[in-house]
Amino acid sequence: MNNLEEAKKKIRALYGENKKIIGDDYDKSLAVKCINGTFVGKKTNNVIAYKGIPFVGKQPVGELRWKAPVEVIPNDGVYEAYFNAKSPRQNESFSEEASLYVQGEDCLYLNVWKADDVSTEKKPVMVWIHGGAFEMGGTADPLYDCKNFVEENPEVVVVSITYRLGVFGFFHLSHLADGKNYPDAQNLGLMDQMAALKWIHENISNFGGDPDNVTIFGESAGAGSVTLLPLIKGSHKYFQRVIAQSGSPVFTRSAGQAIACTNELMEKLNCKTVADLQKLDVNKFVEASAVLGLRVWPERDGNYLPLNPYEKYANGAAKDIDILQGCNKDELNYFVYGFGVEPYNAWGDARKEMRLAELTDEEKILVESFCKDIKGESYERTSRLFDQAVFIAPLFRLSENQTKAGGKSYTYYFTPEASLPVMRCGHAVELATVLNNPENTIFTGRAFDETFSKTMRKMWVQFAKTGNPSLSADISPDGKAKVWPLYDTENKKVMVFDEFNIHPEKESERKILDWERTYFLTKYYCI
Repeated sequence: MNNLEEAKKKIRALYGENKKIIGDDYDKSLAVKCINGTFVGKKTNNVIAYKGIPFVGKQPVGELRWKAPVEVIPNDGVYEAYFNAKSPRQNESFSEEASLYVQGEDCLYLNVWKADDVSTEKKPVMVWIHGGAFEMGGTADPLYDCKNFVEENPEVVVVSITYRLGVFGFFHLSHLADGKNYPDAQNLGLMDQMAALKWIHENISNFGGDPDNVTIFGESAGAGSVTLLPLIKGSHKYFQRVIAQSGSPVFTRSAGQAIACTNELMEKLNCKTVADLQKLDVNKFVEASAVLGLRVWPERDGNYLPLNPYEKYANGAAKDIDILQGCNKDELNYFVYGFGVEPYNAWGDARKEMRLAELTDEEKILVESFCKDIKGESYERTSRLFDQAVFIAPLFRLSENQTKAGGKSYTYYFTPEASLPVMRCGHAVELATVLNNPENTIFTGRAFDETFSKTMRKMWVQFAKTGNPSLSADISPDGKAKVWPLYDTENKKVMVFDEFNIHPEKESERKILDWERTYFLTKYYCI
């Protein structure tokens, strides 16, 4: 059996059908009553996991495809919460991992982990939103299992949520002849996340969580999500803090870009209307959507999301939300590693030319000057440019805007390197460290230092508990205090996560961002 087949067998063993429990033959100590049912979890060591809990009243299938999530329906039944539910439908050609999941459009479920203790105080809640370019992933991924995280940090309750992906979650339809009945299709994935947060707000106290002390955190598209959710009307009721790992409002597109993507796929499928799409075999539809790879994002539609998210931050839209955010040193090396050097070079050069076409002549000169100064391997010029444009510049723009508006931003820069060829400190290398799954080395090839990893997690938890990630010596894993300064527009201090030296540093000391030649690129949003 090859490695892919072994991984598929392992992940699919985590999936199963949670059934209704008839009678009283279940462990009452593992049962939690919620609005839409009583759910019975499974205990491992000192952690109880509740998996596959629906957070909507009806799943988005059939006539509900491309419709807003349906409110939960009160239910007095008792149900197993033993297994991960289906992962969202996604294109398996995007990554080998996508083929590992049991998939379905009936995918709007969440998982909860809590310590089995006698604490009567309501605990801070941390809600994980997975990444995958808004096109891939799911909570069934073992990398996102939070059992170890809660076992180490029993003072928090952790939840992971799913949301519709790709052409099911972010597909503009309202411009089509029969599209007026689908006004929300372009941002359904974010609406799903809001529905999950509403369910958490209304039910998490029954799991021992504090509905008024919720931190949403995520990586990549998950980080993009948690920086967009504060800009959605009514969202601040559901969370107070945000942790964004390698993602920002740059991960969005305009209505024009969204419509162009829809039209491109419609032409490929020889479809004219939503009705035509509904008649298609779903597998054919998903396969054809590969043509839109890395161009399916939430839409700045001026309705659900603002036309200019950064302007909203600058005007104080999230000044009451505490933010912790950062990025990795060599983000784009993830794509070099995943694509292979030559395919990446072809993709990177084409992507660069496509985006240069949007710039003014003066801006093009600045970008070319930046690239000319990059030395090293063949892939370095575009990868370092995209590091700046997609991750680093957006990180600092959000910190600048949040700070100027009177809000709080704690900013970090992650540097440990993987042992995999060309990966270095690429996108996603911090995931196993943050979620405490060191045996999962898919993005790292190795586990990072244990004390370093515990310290990083403790900072995440301390931020969720208090709004300040700094650690006093008595709670710091190495016995040494870690003072994480707030970002300010004069000193621009960040917390540098070197593997054996976590310390604050001025951005200018490491020259993380090229303020003159790349900072302006954030106004063009994503690559």
